[in-house]
Amino acid sequence: MADQTHVLFVEDDDVIREATQLALERDGFVVTAMPDGLSGLEAFRADRPDIALLDVMVPGLDGVSLCRRIRDESTVPVIMLSARADSIDVVLGLEAGADDYVTKPFDGAVLVARIRAVLRRFGHAGGGRGDEQAAPASGGVLAFGDLEVDTEGMEVRRAGQPVALTPTEMRLLLEFSSAPGTVLSRDKLLERVWDYGWGGDTRVVDVHVQRLRQKIGQDRIETVRGFGYKLKA
Repeated sequence: MADQTHVLFVEDDDVIREATQLALERDGFVVTAMPDGLSGLEAFRADRPDIALLDVMVPGLDGVSLCRRIRDESTVPVIMLSARADSIDVVLGLEAGADDYVTKPFDGAVLVARIRAVLRRFGHAGGGRGDEQAAPASGGVLAFGDLEVDTEGMEVRRAGQPVALTPTEMRLLLEFSSAPGTVLSRDKLLERVWDYGWGGDTRVVDVHVQRLRQKIGQDRIETVRGFGYKLKA
C-alpha cells in the first residue's frame, strides 16, 4: 500500500521535517515536504496527495487553517501533529476536519502505523453491518426518521437531501446505524472506526460525533453519560 501512497508533510522545523521525510521514504511513501502553510496549500492543490500530515504551528498559514482549506476542497485524510497532547490546538484541528492527530515528539514507527491505520479506514469506508432493528427503505438503505443511510452506495440523505460526510464520519455513522439504540463506548468506537489496537484519546471521538450531529441532526445521536453514544432508532 505504501509504495503508491503520496504524503504531504507540512513542518517548519528543518530537522524534524528532513528526518521524518527520510523515515517515511524508507517505508516506501512518496513525500512532498513543505516548510509553511501557504506552500503546503499550493503543493496540495498541485499534487493531490493521498494523505496530509500538518503541524499545528507553521508560519504563513497555520496547520488548523490549512486543514480547513483542504477540507473545503477534499475529503483526503488529514493527521495533525501537535507538540502538546493537552493543547486546545488538537481540538481545533479535529473541529477543522482532521481525522486524527499525533503528539510530538513521535516515534517514526508509531507515525507510520497511524498513517496506515488512517489509510485502511479510507480504503475500506464501507463495512457497515446491517441490523434488523433498522427500518430498511430498499436494498442496503437504512432509515431512521428522515435520515437514510445507504450502506452499499455510501450515501446519506436527510429529508431527501444529500449529506456530505468525510470517510471517517461515514464510518462512524455506519457503526451507529449497524446497532441503533445500542450504546457504543468511546473505546469501542476508537477500536472500530479509528482502528486503534491501543488506548487512544477519546476527544477524537467526541469531536467527530459533534461534527456528525451538525450534519445529520443534533438530536439523532444521544449521549449516555458515563457510557458513550447511541443512535436513536
